[in-house]
Amino acid sequence: MTSTRWLAEYAWLPGEAAPTPDVLIETVHDRITGVTPLTPDGGPDAGVDVLADAVRLPGLTLPGLANAHSHAFHRALRGRTHSGRGDFWSWRDQMYAVAARLDPDSYLALARAVYAEMALSGVTCVGEFHYLHHGPGGSRYADPNAMGAALVEAAAQAGVRLTLLDTCYLTASVDGRPLVGPQQRFGDGDALRWAERLDAFTPDGGHARLGAAIHSVRAVPAEQLATVAGWARRRDAPLHVHLSEQPAENDACRAVHGCTPTRLLADHGVLGRATTAVHATHPTSADVGLLGESRTGVCLCPTTERDLADGIGPVRRMADAGIPLSLGSDSHAVIDLFEEARAVELDERLRTRRRGHFTPAELLAAASTAGHAALGWTDAGRIAVGDRADLVTVRLDSVRTAGVIPAGVWFAASAADVAQVVVDGRVLVRDGRHVRVDVPEELTSAIRGVTDA
Repeated sequence: MTSTRWLAEYAWLPGEAAPTPDVLIETVHDRITGVTPLTPDGGPDAGVDVLADAVRLPGLTLPGLANAHSHAFHRALRGRTHSGRGDFWSWRDQMYAVAARLDPDSYLALARAVYAEMALSGVTCVGEFHYLHHGPGGSRYADPNAMGAALVEAAAQAGVRLTLLDTCYLTASVDGRPLVGPQQRFGDGDALRWAERLDAFTPDGGHARLGAAIHSVRAVPAEQLATVAGWARRRDAPLHVHLSEQPAENDACRAVHGCTPTRLLADHGVLGRATTAVHATHPTSADVGLLGESRTGVCLCPTTERDLADGIGPVRRMADAGIPLSLGSDSHAVIDLFEEARAVELDERLRTRRRGHFTPAELLAAASTAGHAALGWTDAGRIAVGDRADLVTVRLDSVRTAGVIPAGVWFAASAADVAQVVVDGRVLVRDGRHVRVDVPEELTSAIRGVTDA
């Protein structure tokens, strides 16, 4: 078995409000087997011989970060959707145009590059909210899970772990209008056929596992919500759902069902500890209560929410209600969990006109422990004995971080400051470069293949 000693200049250990200096981290294969904070003289019985073989990690070492909400193909839209006015709905039309061009091979190439970009930013695990299932017009590939298999393979090649949140997407609106155009590629007909397709799929490799998703109350009829939730419970799998991203979604749900989307999900058994609501930007006070009482998580995606002009949710109120908060980069307007994390605090300042809502330790938890838990990886996201050997080392000597105290990285660092990433005990990023993938070259090639330029 491969064993390694890592000597972190600073490491952020579980339960600590700030990083600890001089920490010896020992790993065997894919697990952390020892975590020892050293005393100024080298630690108890820790002489030169003990540390001679340790790999030095200058800077701040964090646990692996989890990107709990991704739509990999949206990365092709970065910088291409800002030429005019519009809102979420006009942006969605441009997103559908990219979706119409993808096939399993081109999706593999694009997702491999996107997941490698995530690795460069310190992401060791991603939750892919996957609804691009079928061919043009809804025709099935010979393997009906070919697109999902492409994502699983993309993650393997990029070196990150994946929870494939296979998404049920059946209708175009809350009142049940049928899928049209590129949306036809998303649908399985009904929730039972969605479950049958998913039951036939077993991801290759120990790096990937299956979860379920309800796209939204727009996309799954109320009477079929329980079928998706039941599949997740039987498989002990995470369940995710877009929730109240837009006021129009709330208004349409009230018009058809006489209640908010959160109340509808609660009434059909969707909420619970294994469920994560994505966005939850426009909940009522009663909605926040329902989410908190059920311990349903919320995945925040601030850079996407601001890019699409979605709004700012009552995040501190949700946290105070007992709602676990995680983070995602969603449409990948930006892939940088440091930016997502600090936006949680800074957007709350804009909403309330007050400072100081979340501590750095709370932001770290959202980016690591809570994100992994939301994706079903409860043995990751901490530098602790028995957890997965995922280590993300951030420079403290860049132009952004020079002179910054280690705990201040959440308000100073960017993805560009990630120097090294270890996933399951293996170095994936060294000196800021992916060891397997030429990320800029592959992103350029893959995006050119599915866009007009």
